[in-house]
Amino acid sequence: MKIESSCIPSPVGLIEVSGSDDGIRSILFLDHEQATSAVPVCLRDCVSQLNEYFSGKRQTFNLILDPVGTDFQLSVWAKLQLIPFGKTISYLDLARMTGNENNTRAVGNANGRNKINIVVPCHRVIGSNGKLTGYGGGLWRKEILLKLEMGDTLPGLFAGNVMP
Repeated sequence: MKIESSCIPSPVGLIEVSGSDDGIRSILFLDHEQATSAVPVCLRDCVSQLNEYFSGKRQTFNLILDPVGTDFQLSVWAKLQLIPFGKTISYLDLARMTGNENNTRAVGNANGRNKINIVVPCHRVIGSNGKLTGYGGGLWRKEILLKLEMGDTLPGLFAGNVMP
């Protein structure tokens, strides 16, 4: 299985999408300049759905995912996908979803290791006090993604389809 990648622009900076015919392996935020690239066939559905998400036309994703992680991480990432669009939960809530509210630290660590950003919505997990906390892509990205999902208009952030 050959993993292919493509870099695309988004309202939260460049995103590198990687995967194969087996599914999407990662959606990562890039903090450095990199040329955008042609989108391989195996990634086109993902890029198209991300475009729809950023333009406000998509709330759920219909993609085959191919995450790599421990059994516990995979179970946490599956729970993340149950958080509805435009809603947030706390790390404690997420730990409870895994069946053990004492797992907040382990759940937080698993959440932080998620490599399929946006589609596996780790940005929807916030602190118990309602504050934005812990986001590997940067809190500014988390804030933009949550505002986008709450219906805020973010003018000038996204011009539309990036697929060639």
